[in-house]
Amino acid sequence: MTRSVGVGVIGYGFMGKAHSHAFRNVAAFTDSPLVPSLEAMSGRNLENLKQVASRFGYKRVYTDYRDLIKDQSVEVVDNTAPNNVHKDPVVEALEAGKHVICEKPLARNAEEAYEIYKASERAHVRHMLAHNYRFVPAIVLAKRLISQGFLGRIYHFKGLYLQQWLSNPDAPMTWRLKREFAGSGALGDLGSHVVDLARYLVGEVTAAKGTAETFVKERLNPQTSRKEEVTVDDAFHALIKFQNGATGVIEASRMATGHDNSLLIEVNGDQGSLRFNLERLNELEVYSVKDAEVRGFRTVLVTGRDHPFMKFWWPPGHIIGWEHTFTHEIYHFLTRVNEDRDVGPEAATFKDGWRTAVILDAILKSSESGKWESTS
Repeated sequence: MTRSVGVGVIGYGFMGKAHSHAFRNVAAFTDSPLVPSLEAMSGRNLENLKQVASRFGYKRVYTDYRDLIKDQSVEVVDNTAPNNVHKDPVVEALEAGKHVICEKPLARNAEEAYEIYKASERAHVRHMLAHNYRFVPAIVLAKRLISQGFLGRIYHFKGLYLQQWLSNPDAPMTWRLKREFAGSGALGDLGSHVVDLARYLVGEVTAAKGTAETFVKERLNPQTSRKEEVTVDDAFHALIKFQNGATGVIEASRMATGHDNSLLIEVNGDQGSLRFNLERLNELEVYSVKDAEVRGFRTVLVTGRDHPFMKFWWPPGHIIGWEHTFTHEIYHFLTRVNEDRDVGPEAATFKDGWRTAVILDAILKSSESGKWESTS
């Protein structure tokens, strides 16, 4: 038996639309015990807010997120706003007794993330950090195989997240290039995904050594017609150590020409390996030493009925897309809300977000010190 649950979304931009689409898809395609009712959306620009809210069918709009949190019909608050607008709304929503979803990264730094994590510990509600790549069917299958011992003892993790949208020196200034808004650059924007997947697939990270670089120091602000300083990293590279003895290499860049959205993951063990490329989202490459003389990476098309989440979609071989990952994570969240259970370990909790922030901060610190930095 299903019941309706009131949803309020903070932010109407890229992520606000992605999450709104997912809330509608959950009702249309899954067997979620809770059916989202899109009650309210908040944002600063009233005209743009009304356009987006109307498109998705929200009943009310607010230009102050506090009014959305106070709305009695809103049971779930989903924060998709920029990074500098994560901590206060999330903490206030938790303290108001709302279930909370927050887009990644959890905060601009580990200190802010810890405040959110501790607030979630005090609140008797469900919360989730929206790391949607945990809900790619191929990634879930990879996690399943690793947990079953398919790879044996894990030796290596490699994770690269490469984009090119800033490779042109004339690309304009945005909030993502200012530390006071974003916290960090490629590190938090893309690296948070890589670090989260490293922890999800392999285990806890205990130390990091990295370097971060800003290649274009100034960019033109189209609103002021003036050049302004870029105060975050364009790219980073890091070595990491895992608690279980495995080692890792991670990298992220928004200056990698030829890459629109390449998230490349590889895990190596003594019995086999796994490879994944987000631009081939429905595929997982699998290698097993037990294949003897026919050993080699083979491509598994993760669209079968027995594959994660695929029961909700199309016949085998009919691929799904990036937007479906948000539907999967919202489905998981609403199921756990209905069961009154924590969303982890399948989804990222706010504790996971804090741990990721600690690792990201350690990489920045290492970039300055030149030393290995502990993340324990």
